[in-house]
Amino acid sequence: MAEERNDHKVLIIHGAIDQWKIYREYLQHDPHGGYCITEATWDGQDIERRPRQSFDAILLDLPLPHGDGLQLLNALKDKQSDTAIIVLTDADNEHLAIQAIEHGAHDYLLKDQLSQEVFQRTVRSRIKHQQLQNQLLINQKRQDLITQLTLNIQQSLLLDETLSITVRGVRQLLGCDRVLAYQFSPDMGGTIIAESVQPGYYSALGETVRDSYFQDQGAQDYCQGRIQCVDDIYGADLDPCHIKLLEQFEVRAILVTPILLQDRHEHTPSLWGLLVAHQCTGARSWMPDETKLLEVLSLHIAIAIQQAQLLEKTQAALAKAKALSAFKSKILTTISHEYNTPLTVIKAAAETLRVHSNSLSTHHRDRYLSMIEYKVECLSMLVKDMLLANQAELDQLQIKPMEINLEHLFSKLVDEHQDLETDKHHISLTSLGNIENFVGDRGLLQQVFENLLSNAIKYSLGEGDINLVIVGEANQITCHINDEGMGIPEADIPYLFQVFRRGSNVGEIPGTGLGLNIVKAAVELHGGNIVVKSKQGKGTRIKVELPKRSKEDFMDNYPFTSAVII
Repeated sequence: MAEERNDHKVLIIHGAIDQWKIYREYLQHDPHGGYCITEATWDGQDIERRPRQSFDAILLDLPLPHGDGLQLLNALKDKQSDTAIIVLTDADNEHLAIQAIEHGAHDYLLKDQLSQEVFQRTVRSRIKHQQLQNQLLINQKRQDLITQLTLNIQQSLLLDETLSITVRGVRQLLGCDRVLAYQFSPDMGGTIIAESVQPGYYSALGETVRDSYFQDQGAQDYCQGRIQCVDDIYGADLDPCHIKLLEQFEVRAILVTPILLQDRHEHTPSLWGLLVAHQCTGARSWMPDETKLLEVLSLHIAIAIQQAQLLEKTQAALAKAKALSAFKSKILTTISHEYNTPLTVIKAAAETLRVHSNSLSTHHRDRYLSMIEYKVECLSMLVKDMLLANQAELDQLQIKPMEINLEHLFSKLVDEHQDLETDKHHISLTSLGNIENFVGDRGLLQQVFENLLSNAIKYSLGEGDINLVIVGEANQITCHINDEGMGIPEADIPYLFQVFRRGSNVGEIPGTGLGLNIVKAAVELHGGNIVVKSKQGKGTRIKVELPKRSKEDFMDNYPFTSAVII
């Protein structure tokens, strides 16, 4: 075998050395083109033994002294489908050349009528023609991929599917070893969320990648539309850490285009991620049309991402609207049910006062008036619960921070509930540590502990103590509400804080299922936590932890006016 390197790669398969010398001389003296010439003699099995190598043209001398030339032609077509094949034969064997054309050869020359000029012109012409055909085929495949991607965006709206189609199609078109889609996280790390990789190479799908380049300057460069085109990572001026990262993925050449999302409210697009092509087998000279392909597809991916985000927001809004509709329906049902009992009591007490006012003692009149007052307070509490539950459901619950005298707040709650709600239970209040100058929303916290204390009383059907303990620690206030009531089934505890959920053992005890949902939302709005421990028939222990925060800290997160409550 002999080989000379220049521009176009040409394989000459001949049956005689003198023919090979003539063809080589003709090509070497072509003033319009240069050639890298490879010579081979074939014994019928040489095609199978030969390592894979691509050529721009193959010159096949027919008939071959060993083996079937047409069989060889078919093998060449299978292995070199994008290569121009020119058959050379004598005039006496022109029928072989015609059969070769029928089997897929692109042209033929008659050796006994051959001139140097005709030979050179034919080889140049066939190479150029085949290159044009190959480019047209590539362009058509690229257009098909873009069309398929566009249709997928319109029909699927599933981002994962769109990205999978894109990376798979790009790798096939570019003939590279890996194509991937990379999504940035807020800290400019990121994850490989789609990948197509040549078998035998490392799969990076799902990998989290951290590259200091993006934290330092790369993100800004890509936001400006930078395209990274590196033919050889060892010949480019890359940071050693970046090279080390690429080596982990066996990368030798890399082509990167940014995926930018444009917000109509922002002048500068945001960097969502990257579309990346890797060549691992060796260095590669990326062509301008390959760069353009990735750039165009990055734009289509950006459209797909924005449509997927819009779909997600729309679905979330529809789900929210559906949940809100169900919530409002449940509210109406709750109102009609929960209002009846207190209204009946109020009506009966008012009717008794109207009819028997003159005959009732002062003690009885005061008792009926207290009953009316208490039931009105219950109705007011119910309305407040429903309004707060609605705000929580819409994520519109707001906090108005102020300094709170917790000792006064809890003492007033205990006194009110002891006087109005129970004469069977003793409610004790204990405060430990420093609970002064606590900052929070007084209205929300009052609602929290009114609900928890009312529940402790309501579900303690017999006699039993109810203990409130407030502990002022260094960084938080911890409130314990313990009762000796009916308790909560263990299976119900995980669902207690869901709206309209109640314990399965409450029976006919009135309640809306709103209170604990509001309690959890209000506590979490303060940055706190609530824990419920209970055993059916043994009582319930609730712990509320509220962090101590300064007014400045609250104001940074919740820009509302603060006030001091004395």
